[in-house]
Amino acid sequence: MSTYDKLLELKKRRGAGYLVLIDPDKQTLEDVVSFAKNCEDNGADGFLVGGSLLFSNHFDELIRAVKETISIPVILFPGNGQQLSPHADAVLFMSLISGRNAHYLIGEQVLSAPRIKALRLEPISTGYVLIESGKTTAAEFMSHTKPIPRDKPEIAVAHALAAEYLGMKFVYLEAGSGAECSVPEQMIRAVSQSASIPLIVGGGIRTPEDAREKVNAGASFVVTGNVLEKKNNAHLIADFAKAIHKD
Repeated sequence: MSTYDKLLELKKRRGAGYLVLIDPDKQTLEDVVSFAKNCEDNGADGFLVGGSLLFSNHFDELIRAVKETISIPVILFPGNGQQLSPHADAVLFMSLISGRNAHYLIGEQVLSAPRIKALRLEPISTGYVLIESGKTTAAEFMSHTKPIPRDKPEIAVAHALAAEYLGMKFVYLEAGSGAECSVPEQMIRAVSQSASIPLIVGGGIRTPEDAREKVNAGASFVVTGNVLEKKNNAHLIADFAKAIHKD
């Protein structure tokens, strides 16, 4: 079964899925492996690895070590074509459809596609949509694109429908790493009611209650990242998983 099919089966069985995002530059290899195991043990459904930048020279080694430690899917969340590894289960093959910078709409994808094929990575086509979050995020700065205003759900709907009609498998509404404000429930609800492909929501989600509201509004998968980076917040993993899963 493909990783994509596993995610769909998980959504069907549990109502919604919980994905944890880790930036490989922010922790040592040993800490990432330990954290990944903790995520699996406490109910996370998948592990995303990547970021807007990459300073580490041990990315491939890190992915291999994580994959050898956990059985839940390890999915790449690349900020560019350098963040690829044959040891991952899949890669979110993202197009930044909310922006008009051709490099992140199709340029980086063309450069990366031959390498993804050579590495035999499973690509999961994803329409990546940046949402205004109250601050300039790394993704916004690095991509030279403007996010969709948070009070304009109709614009997000139009982008989500375009992603669906182009044959993409997911829409990812992203407030950004360290966002001051998460994606509004009104926008999530509007997108989920209009587009039929699964909806991933991430950025600025700091409490299990907030995560639950995203699911109730229509999110198929909820992603948390920065909130778990502090070691004393690791206990929140189980709380997030319980809040997100409907079963």
